[in-house]
Amino acid sequence: MALRNTAIVGYAETKIVEKSDRDIWELGAEILDSLLTSTGFEKQEIDGLVLSASMTGAGNPFWSQTTADQLGLELDFCQTVDIGGSAPLGALARACAAIDAGLCTTAMLLFADTQGAENNSRQRAFSGEWTTPYGLLGPPGAFGLLSKRYEHLYGLDFRMLGKLAVAQRGHAVLNPNAVEKLRQPMTIDDYINSRMIAEPIRLLDSVMVCDGASGLLVTGRARAKQKRIAKFVTPIGYGERTNFRIGESVVDVTQSGHLAAGTKAFATAGLAAKDICSFHPYDDFIIAMMIQMEMLGFCKPGQGCAFIREHDFTHTGDLPLNTGGGQISAGQPGLAGGGVNLVEAVRQLMGAGGARQVKRIDNALVTGIGGIPYGRNWATSTAMILTPDA
Repeated sequence: MALRNTAIVGYAETKIVEKSDRDIWELGAEILDSLLTSTGFEKQEIDGLVLSASMTGAGNPFWSQTTADQLGLELDFCQTVDIGGSAPLGALARACAAIDAGLCTTAMLLFADTQGAENNSRQRAFSGEWTTPYGLLGPPGAFGLLSKRYEHLYGLDFRMLGKLAVAQRGHAVLNPNAVEKLRQPMTIDDYINSRMIAEPIRLLDSVMVCDGASGLLVTGRARAKQKRIAKFVTPIGYGERTNFRIGESVVDVTQSGHLAAGTKAFATAGLAAKDICSFHPYDDFIIAMMIQMEMLGFCKPGQGCAFIREHDFTHTGDLPLNTGGGQISAGQPGLAGGGVNLVEAVRQLMGAGGARQVKRIDNALVTGIGGIPYGRNWATSTAMILTPDA
């Protein structure tokens, strides 16, 4: 199987900052250098490059080629994955497929964005005509509407959402790569008392756009063993769904494509939600994590708050959650934000979590969210299960 035949042999991450004074390609060069140094691979051994989309590179239709040129890479496979916050997981899945198909042998995955310093995007979408003129502004507005619908259907205990926020913030305090502004302890009361952005979305529900980069080095399992790589991580299950239930005119906005993507990922891996050792969900807003718990089978729809009440999400708990702080507390480097949680999962599975290292590293579940469509849940939902080499 394509996924199980590949190996993540290295990971790298820059410090996340509010607004970078370094060019995006300089951040990419730092990731490349770190990957080569940590793995012992030579630069000329990299013959594949897969990028996540970037707000900085959004105006350049040749972004992957231009980035390869700036990094001095000669390649057999070169691609940008354009599914929003799902792109880092999508990039990993596509790199695995490319290696399995013989399109390349070793791929660098680069997740870099400097949206805070240089946003070159022009989103030609429904919002300019159908939502913005009516006051539904941006992601906070969309998630406010989603949250109100969930509250109407099932009720919503905001202190339980606060519990997730506090757990992630505690992990960010332990993460030296997290943006400094957010590396301060917080309480559930701090969460409850934070100002409203789009009722009932609060400031501390919300992600903060930052700048930064992360990346992975991926090769075949046989090649990893040939090069005597001591530790590597293997994807064992993946699911991706775009435009979940698009053929229906009226849908339940509290359901997401993770229902389909998760089912596929678990089936491929031969696991269930109860088997997961650590959970690294995409977290642009706190409620997104709870909805994913429901869609992925940790609990039934409408029982998210009860599930949160019953579990410990700290790195020493029974279901460690986003042990690097997640994007909400570590910072979201634009469209590369999904790489924050993916790289943290790899770090944990390699036993390199330091002060926030989890106890059980049999596996980790990582998810992605990409795009907010009109009148439905997220545009793209992804789920991937990773395991250390056995």
